[in-house]
Amino acid sequence: MKRIGGLWPKLTSFENLHRAAHNAALGKKGRSDVAAFMLDLENELARLRRELLSEEYEPGSYRTFVIREPKPRQISAAPFRDLVVHHALTQVLEPVFEPKFSSACYACRKGLGTHKAIRAAREAVLRHHYVLKCDIRKYFASIDHEILNGLLARAVKCTQTLRLAERIIAGSNPQEETITYFPGDDLFTPFGRRRGLPLGNQTSQFFANVYLNPLDQLVTRKLRCGPYIRYVDDFLVFGDDKPSLAFLKRKIEEQLSALRLRLHEGKSRLYRTCDGVTFLGWVLFPGHARLARQNVVRFRRRLRGLSAMFEQGAIPWEEVKLRVQAWIAHASHGQTYRLRDQIFEETTFKWIAARTARRELEQQLEEPAGVEP
Repeated sequence: MKRIGGLWPKLTSFENLHRAAHNAALGKKGRSDVAAFMLDLENELARLRRELLSEEYEPGSYRTFVIREPKPRQISAAPFRDLVVHHALTQVLEPVFEPKFSSACYACRKGLGTHKAIRAAREAVLRHHYVLKCDIRKYFASIDHEILNGLLARAVKCTQTLRLAERIIAGSNPQEETITYFPGDDLFTPFGRRRGLPLGNQTSQFFANVYLNPLDQLVTRKLRCGPYIRYVDDFLVFGDDKPSLAFLKRKIEEQLSALRLRLHEGKSRLYRTCDGVTFLGWVLFPGHARLARQNVVRFRRRLRGLSAMFEQGAIPWEEVKLRVQAWIAHASHGQTYRLRDQIFEETTFKWIAARTARRELEQQLEEPAGVEP
């Protein structure tokens, strides 16, 4: 693997930091710390650049909170100036790693994403009889810092850039405790290795793809199996005979063990595609797809909350409309016309302005051509 150097001048350039600040601020400009930073942008970036060039930069403390949908998870929010550094780092690392990533890796990559992963899975369901569905146990909490630093160093030879990445990784706040033993470990090995990346970071999303790239390469290049689709730690492998997929599962477990990861046994199994493949909030069948029940329940709850907030004047109609339109776009990837119609009949947005705007949403519920009612 060819290693790339000379990244530090690009990373610390004012242009890169300026672009990073604007990218980090997207969707956050209402926050007071973001507004203060952007108001004095040139001075803030000059100060940050001096710290980076002198290698005196140190990540700040995370603010943590828990979200409970679809399951309880700890989310970590870094100070905004750290977010700027995270974007500045990934902006120079992404061009290095993109050619090395597999086309089967869909998460957090330009031109790919959730809907393309779902589309690829739907096509594979049509063509194959069996699927091996896998989920990695406590993935972000289990990422080993030493292994991750080694994977970065295999592609990058710029010492200052690697030191900054190591500093950001080492600055990760404590995650859910995971004590797992692997071949060759002694009694104290799991306690002596730093693990875990915070959910919510730009760098964590990027590093998550770097960490599982060896698995992607094994499955797509060495094992040369049927269609393989991975979105973060959730992945599918399709085939037409069960013994081959069972063998493949053992090879995947071996590769994950080398990365100090384990499959979630309760969520990793082999079954027939005609029974429905649950993936990214959808249940995919040959010929049709429907939203997973949990997805529908969450949206109904969210829509009721939006309606209440709107009636109290706590949220503008434009924001309500944007959120609902995003869900409609997501739901329209399957045969969901009747479901969407039913959901919007259940929820009434009051006030004249809301009723007028709601008609705009209802126009989007007109049955699309080629989709069964």
